Amino acid sequence: MTGKGAVIGGRAHTIEQIREVCALGYPFAEISLSDPETVRRDLDELLSIKEQFGISYLAHYPNEDNPFDAGVLKERFVPRIKSLVDLSRELDIPKATIHFWMDTRWAEAGLIPKKIDLLREMASYAQGQGVVLCIENLSERCESFLAAFDAAPELRMTLDIGHAQLLSAENTSWGFITHAFERIFHIHVHDNHGGKSVKDDQHLPIGQGIIDYPGILSELKKRGYGSTITMELKPFEMPGTKKLLEEYLS
Repeated sequence: MTGKGAVIGGRAHTIEQIREVCALGYPFAEISLSDPETVRRDLDELLSIKEQFGISYLAHYPNEDNPFDAGVLKERFVPRIKSLVDLSRELDIPKATIHFWMDTRWAEAGLIPKKIDLLREMASYAQGQGVVLCIENLSERCESFLAAFDAAPELRMTLDIGHAQLLSAENTSWGFITHAFERIFHIHVHDNHGGKSVKDDQHLPIGQGIIDYPGILSELKKRGYGSTITMELKPFEMPGTKKLLEEYLS
């Protein structure tokens, strides 16, 4: 992840948004791959857009069925992720973000080890298909991920700087950068005003909230971050944020 500048792209939840991101000229779109049957139905169109615009894709996988039930996750979620990994390979997707809640502050004692086993299984399967699986921080602080990183050497991280501002007096990106920088292979950017609930995850353009993007991005650059950054915004909001990102990373 060193030596080259970061590559900035846009989030796209629908086929229409993928086309909008392509029209803005970004080198990649991070696309939602949630249901294998839907992805199979859309596969030819996704490949056609990719070829037409010369764009690449990253994947964003679905939320968990039930984050508190390892049995349900093993039976339903893990097979779905494996199917989506197979489809990601067909789309030449090199990395994928996964939500897999691991907050040791609130999970019952026996849950996290079971989830780590499942996470290791998914990350290993993805690696075998040429896809890097990146766990995204939701409410977690760095210490919640360390045991998973130790157990799953293939696992990497999507640092969501916006989520890191929630449920914390200080943006938790600093802890991840300090203690797990080598695992950070992808970044999500969006702004907010802090807070403690889902409604506080506002996904504002950079500069419209309170997050110290100049400081956080400067630290990432100093440490040599040179991988991908996704703007998790509406397409029309992306150009202004891209300009600020380039300024802060210069």
